[in-house]
Amino acid sequence: MTEQLDLNLLRVFDALLQDASVTAAAERLHLSIPATSRALGRLRRAMGDPILVRAGRGMAPTPFALRAAPRVRSLLDEASALISADREITVAELKRTFTIRINDGVAATLAAAAVEATAALAPDVTLRFVTEGSESNDALRDGSVDLDIGTGEAAPDIRTAVLYRERIVGIVCADSSLGRRRRPTLAQLCQHPHVSASRRGRARGPLDDALDAVGLQRRVAAVVPTFAVAALLVASSQYVGLVPQRLAEQYGRALGLRWFPIAAALPAVEVRLAWHARLDADPAQCWLRDTIRDALGSPGDPVGRQG
Repeated sequence: MTEQLDLNLLRVFDALLQDASVTAAAERLHLSIPATSRALGRLRRAMGDPILVRAGRGMAPTPFALRAAPRVRSLLDEASALISADREITVAELKRTFTIRINDGVAATLAAAAVEATAALAPDVTLRFVTEGSESNDALRDGSVDLDIGTGEAAPDIRTAVLYRERIVGIVCADSSLGRRRRPTLAQLCQHPHVSASRRGRARGPLDDALDAVGLQRRVAAVVPTFAVAALLVASSQYVGLVPQRLAEQYGRALGLRWFPIAAALPAVEVRLAWHARLDADPAQCWLRDTIRDALGSPGDPVGRQG
């Protein structure tokens, strides 16, 4: 099977999986529709799978195609890195889609800045943000994710760089009595019901450890999956929420929220950028990582182990 496949066919496969359309894939690859249809036929014979099947008025990838797509994307990235090694890239002419897995608390404040910064320099680059279904590094290894932005841990074959360190602050609606205090005490915080933001559904966090140390306890009235949902819930209630400071600063006024520091030594959240070692020297990846760091105004030093 592998003897019948070449990079051109793999590029067609990648385009077909991205667009789920022969016509759209032909446009993306600057091929004629008949040529793209013939390439799809070759792919079907080589892979022993339909690749795309009719689904209503459109087409849908088969389970095999969905499983193969990340590996094909990884092969194409590695081929691109091999060809472009030690060469300069023309950023303005770069045409590429980068898939970025991103933490919810970071996405609300980083995504817009990253898109704006990349679009200004490379208008044909697309940033595809996906949520943290899992913090597993396997997605970086198989190529289904190009970059990860969050708080995950490194591995021998994963490179990381610190983007910034984030402080967690309290938020309340603008008419809350707690919001009129510049720095509420822990006892005052415990007088109000809380909203906990946890993708895993946890009601307990570092604040509870700090409260335990001084003999206090808060009441968590609701647990929601994201910081964004927590902010919206707090904006329409008398609840207290905990969110990253950047989120509170950027959206607090628009949502009618007040934010304040927590009167306890809560651990800072270290937000990292992570990528697989095979893309360490890829010029396009290097440019994207530098652009994202510059967009935050806080370039980080590499801290991952060299594999």
